[in-house]
Amino acid sequence: MSFYTSLNGMKNAQSSLSTIAHNIANSETYGYKRGRASFSEIVAGSALSNPRVMQGIGASVEAVTQNFSLGPIEQTGSALDIAITGDGFFTLRGENGETLYTRAGSFSISENGSIVDANGNNLQVYPVDANGDTTANTRQSIQIPAQNAAGADYAGVSVGKDGVVRASYADGSVEPIGMVALATFMAPNGLKAVGSSNWQATGFSGAASYGEPGNGQYGALLSGALERSNVDIAEELVGLITAQRNFQANAKAIDTATQISQTVINLRT
Repeated sequence: MSFYTSLNGMKNAQSSLSTIAHNIANSETYGYKRGRASFSEIVAGSALSNPRVMQGIGASVEAVTQNFSLGPIEQTGSALDIAITGDGFFTLRGENGETLYTRAGSFSISENGSIVDANGNNLQVYPVDANGDTTANTRQSIQIPAQNAAGADYAGVSVGKDGVVRASYADGSVEPIGMVALATFMAPNGLKAVGSSNWQATGFSGAASYGEPGNGQYGALLSGALERSNVDIAEELVGLITAQRNFQANAKAIDTATQISQTVINLRT
């Protein structure tokens, strides 16, 4: 029994090491949220077992949870680098129509005037009127006109704390194009990570609630900045040493059980 109990411990230590290694590997990934492996005790018995003499038979991985605390904010100076100074996620529309959520606000303008991330996913916004007020709750991909109504060419774009995306033109005019739509979840730890600092909603996270930046639980936006990974390297290195010692201790337990078994066999022979 002790062999399998210690083997479970070694597998758990390996899972912990893998989670920590993944955190360290993504310490420079914008919008990344650190993971933590949680374990639970395994106890086996029946209704007739004496609870005073029941023994555990190891542990198993209970969950790999994500820590959605705010990461450090880095100033970049780019108008389309956007950080959320609070809760919420940017909403993206993927190439296949899937809805993605992210904290990595590094965007750029595509050849057709859309605002996209590095993978070509479209940032979702609310339509607005000439004053920058939303006119509908429907989310859509933003489209920046190459020219305004007066025929002036596009000159630049900016994003305010209120989430309103404004395009400027060569004649000096500035026109609101849309308002960035933010999403929040009842249980963000239930989100499914799909890579590139993106998540998808699941039954564990609940459906997304959408709103405007700076309103209620939705954080305000900071243009010209990005949210860095919330991984603490010092904390991860301590966890790395702990997981390594855990692995070594379980390996030593197997070695000790082997020696005891060999001694018993030699006595009987």
